[in-house]
Amino acid sequence: MRAISIISALLLLTGCGDGEARLRRLLQQTSGTVDLPAGEFELSSELAVPDGARDLEIRGAGSGTLLRASAKFNGRAMLRLGRGAGVRITGVSFDGNREALEKRAGLPPSDVPFARHFSGSGILADQVQGLSISDVAFRNIAGFAILVSRSSNVVIHGAEIRDSGSRNEKGRNNTTGGILLEEGVASFEVRYSVLRDIRGNGIWTHSNYGSPRNRDGVVARNRFWNIGRDAIQIGHAVNVRIEDNVGTRIGYPVDEVDTEGGGTPVGIDTAGNVENSVYAGNRFEEINGKCIDLDGFHHGEVRGNTCVNRGAAADYPFGHYGIVFNNANPDMESTGILVSENTIDGTKFGGIFVIGRRHRIAGNTLRNLNLAGCNESAAVYGCSHFPGEPDLLQAGIYLGRGAERPALARDNVIEANEISGHKMSSRCVLAAPGVSLAANRVAGNRCADSSEGR
Repeated sequence: MRAISIISALLLLTGCGDGEARLRRLLQQTSGTVDLPAGEFELSSELAVPDGARDLEIRGAGSGTLLRASAKFNGRAMLRLGRGAGVRITGVSFDGNREALEKRAGLPPSDVPFARHFSGSGILADQVQGLSISDVAFRNIAGFAILVSRSSNVVIHGAEIRDSGSRNEKGRNNTTGGILLEEGVASFEVRYSVLRDIRGNGIWTHSNYGSPRNRDGVVARNRFWNIGRDAIQIGHAVNVRIEDNVGTRIGYPVDEVDTEGGGTPVGIDTAGNVENSVYAGNRFEEINGKCIDLDGFHHGEVRGNTCVNRGAAADYPFGHYGIVFNNANPDMESTGILVSENTIDGTKFGGIFVIGRRHRIAGNTLRNLNLAGCNESAAVYGCSHFPGEPDLLQAGIYLGRGAERPALARDNVIEANEISGHKMSSRCVLAAPGVSLAANRVAGNRCADSSEGR
């Protein structure tokens, strides 16, 4: 009898037996404090906090509470909550059992939120007004570590996420693995989190075209290592600050980059319609893609960021320009961007690709540009360019005639930049056919060739 009692106690502590049922009973509470017991608990399906929970704190035990998905787990997330207010989750660890639960799936249709498309996430919160997630750890998550949808006043501090995210049918990343705020999340901050070995995006915002934009947010002082897609992506947003984040090895592993889906890796990416936002003081190293992509970005600032690649062109198969302007979203025009005091060191092609008007590009240091040696090395590195635009990939700063849509570069200030690299003394600031350098103020830039063969 004594041996049977000991075995029963051990089963409870490890989450077997009635351990999962015990958690479900505890989480029926809709306010106050829920103290989860210590130990490892295996889940067969999602733990659901009752809709409408208010002023509720869910706390892991000081000695450790680990929720682990079983090989037969079925659910959108291990912990799900919705339609609540004032919910706090702290001190809990999640193991998503990705090896058993990964489902090869592509992106959702354009009118379907990610919360309805992917399963196997860590925490899913939908329509929560006042959500705090702090000191939580995630590993082996098949979906998103944290997915927050249609919510407000969201604070995520001190999350540790590693070895997470799934692939599509071709074996490429499908954006999953990190932290996603979608469908109009308002007043949010993500700080002091560490993301390592994430197949998809690290931290990002997203809204479908007809949904409210995400707004009034801060993403600051997070660390990234080995991210397969974007370290940070700000999609469809207003008034967001991206500050003092640090990342290394963006766009790795190479064979999981979403080549077919156009998922070029980026340190800080932009999508949709993004305005009144600031990207400042961020530092990335070894970027197998772009440093900063400004697709949809307008009336904002990009200043004091640093991106450094120390290798040769061959080390960056998805290498690109350093900073790229674009205008895929039909509701915006590339207008009124300040790009200042940034350092771009080592790009496969050029330094800054510019479209649109009334931008100020000043005081930037662009060095070791065009590692591929375009166009002299076209046969080796594929220095292909738009038809009729032979200068596209060999310029330090290129004034374009458009990207997704026509948008001639005009009425811009390009001044006091230091530009060096392959033949940059003669290719420093160039314009596409039909774009007039005289229609922009180009003055006081210092241009020089750098040593070859890096």
